Amino acid sequence: MNSIVLVWLQFALCAGLIGFAGVRLSRYGDAIAAHTGLSRNWVGMILLATVTSLPELVTGLSAVTLAAAPDIAAGDALGSCVFNLSILALIDILYRRYSLYEQVSPGHVVSAGFGVILLAGAALAVLLGGRGMMPVVGHISLASILLLGVYLVAMRTSYVIEQRHPLRNEAAERPDTELKTALMGYGMASMVIVGTGIWLPIIGVELARLMGWHHSFVGTLFIAVATSVPELATTWGAMRIGALDMAVGNLLGSNLFDVLILALDDVAYVKGPIYAQVSPVHAATAITACLMSAIVIVSLASRPTRRVARVASWSSLALLALYLLNTAIQYWHG
Repeated sequence: MNSIVLVWLQFALCAGLIGFAGVRLSRYGDAIAAHTGLSRNWVGMILLATVTSLPELVTGLSAVTLAAAPDIAAGDALGSCVFNLSILALIDILYRRYSLYEQVSPGHVVSAGFGVILLAGAALAVLLGGRGMMPVVGHISLASILLLGVYLVAMRTSYVIEQRHPLRNEAAERPDTELKTALMGYGMASMVIVGTGIWLPIIGVELARLMGWHHSFVGTLFIAVATSVPELATTWGAMRIGALDMAVGNLLGSNLFDVLILALDDVAYVKGPIYAQVSPVHAATAITACLMSAIVIVSLASRPTRRVARVASWSSLALLALYLLNTAIQYWHG
């Protein structure tokens, strides 16, 4: 069989396995929310976001250790942020009853705001690290330590706000799935995602070699899309059961965790700060994700109801335009 065809088949198999497990995560996550009494926003931002980001975590760690491809790790983490925000636009287009931003809780502004802070920090780390202007602690960049601190503050702040102003608990109805079954299914789906994530960067390196593409382009576009399939599948499953807050919380929470993954990749990359080894074009991806997060914040605050040409709100069209712009930048570069 042709080598190029074989590597594309392997890539498709990885994406399919991740998508299959992602659908199960949404169902079991919703059941856990119902049994524990947690709001779908909290389950989406913490429980689902952490596990649906496991492919990015495992892929990133595998990329900087086994595959020796830091550009794939950085492209995967930051490219997933851009792709996750574009999924919000797709939800708005597909959810025909009302505008997405009109229906979800404005409390998501907090996680979106912290996303702007973390992504801006990641952009600075890439730009300054590439010029050797970022202090280093051992082999770890100071930027990674700061990103970890901001992430912990974000989780703590979100928890405090959730306790002070609990959102409507959409998961009040008792599900058919028992808690024990939901936890077991949740764990098995997580194992599938982890196993696939280890394999994915090795396929990415081979794909870049055979196609003649730069690692940053493959990581930002193809690997990021593949590892974001759980977010896409989980969001689709949450939307089908009407759990819009869980869907949005999952996507915004995944972005926070994805930036944290970039810091963890830096810890695992023992050859030095990862920001000094990756292409500066990754800063463009981080800045694009910042702009997209800012659009989400404005939309959650203004809550637009009108659709442009009956398709989607202006904010969703802007999100898609920025995603395509970043894809073009990555393609021209790599």
